[in-house]
Amino acid sequence: MSPADTGASTIVAATTPVPAASTPSASSDSRLTPGGPGYRRMSFALFLAGVATFALLYSTQALLPLISSGFGVSASAASWTVAAATGGLALFVLPMSALSERFGRRTVMTASLVVAVGIGVLVPFAPSLGALVVLRFLQGAALAGLPASATAYLAEEVRPKALVTAIGLFVAGNSVGGMSGRVITGWVAQEWGWRVAVGVIGLIAVGCAVAFRLLLPAPKHFTPGSLRPRVLARTVRAHLANPLLCRLYAIGALFMTVFGGVYTVIGYRLTEAPFSLPQGIVGSIFLVYLVGTVSASTAGRLVGRLGRRGALYLAGGTTATGLLVSLADSLPLVLLGLVLITAGFFAGHAVASSAVSKTATTGRAQASALYQSAYYIGSSTGSTVGALAFHAGGWAGTVGVGVLAVLGVVTITVLGSRAARVERALAPA
Repeated sequence: MSPADTGASTIVAATTPVPAASTPSASSDSRLTPGGPGYRRMSFALFLAGVATFALLYSTQALLPLISSGFGVSASAASWTVAAATGGLALFVLPMSALSERFGRRTVMTASLVVAVGIGVLVPFAPSLGALVVLRFLQGAALAGLPASATAYLAEEVRPKALVTAIGLFVAGNSVGGMSGRVITGWVAQEWGWRVAVGVIGLIAVGCAVAFRLLLPAPKHFTPGSLRPRVLARTVRAHLANPLLCRLYAIGALFMTVFGGVYTVIGYRLTEAPFSLPQGIVGSIFLVYLVGTVSASTAGRLVGRLGRRGALYLAGGTTATGLLVSLADSLPLVLLGLVLITAGFFAGHAVASSAVSKTATTGRAQASALYQSAYYIGSSTGSTVGALAFHAGGWAGTVGVGVLAVLGVVTITVLGSRAARVERALAPA
């Protein structure tokens, strides 16, 4: 899709030197491509990083009813164990991306996983809800070095035509991590409690971190940037001055508001009447994340057929349909609703995040960091507001918040279409 099709130029002001060889011809391009040497190792390594990130980041989400009971607190109070982690990530993702511009993507991603796993060892021993929230905030802050650095690594090391697919695989790892973390914690917690459950997730993340470091190829196209605050500020201002990037940031935040709210509250809904499901079964509900794995990994083909805007409309429509279907007091319909919500969310996220990496020709880590910051602010907002809406109006309240967020996605996409028409009309013949 051309820049005019999306409503903004794809040129971002240069702040980090770009080597002359950054845009070689196809025949001499040494970047990774599907079927080429190193591509499978890279894909699997980042897939495992995505698994570890989401498993750790949302390790308490399926356990919120047990945490509420254990500490004697409300759903909205317990939801802070999720909001604190995503909020920590949102707050620190930009500074961590600056470190990755200076010290390298692989170095920062490895350090992030090591620190986050170390904090994960302490989480099961939190003596109070307050201590648990603080540890979760620190864990989210530690994980901040991974998402933006991963997408920047892919943008530099993978050929442009394969970028959407490569990022889709990384997002698919997110979905597998989110799914496996919630399913495993659900069944483990049913037998041994939530503390043992989050401890098990920590051990799984250790294995993922070790395999990631051993498998990820050394970067060949990374050029170190500057850590000077002025350079970072100039890069951030350039990205925020790009209308397309700002729209993509808002779309990511709104999609995640829906997702964060739904999956923070769904455990409470399913453990209460009329469903009254046990914790293990509630955890297994998160197997619908497999749908997200598929939709994220096929996002590239979706964009190829429908274009970026068409893919976003389809993702938003699918998500909204799922929200409305989930209102029924029928378990099969609730599950169908979750399937549609999950498919729409992961497709929309993969499309938006890959568009950010394509749009930013320089300062990619900062561009991705701003997207990730908006994305996880959306998660924190969704988990907190979704829980408050559930407390005030039940599941219908949470659905209402989600529908409003989807309407926001559609509105922003329509505005982008109008901006594209204006830009084409003003362009010289």
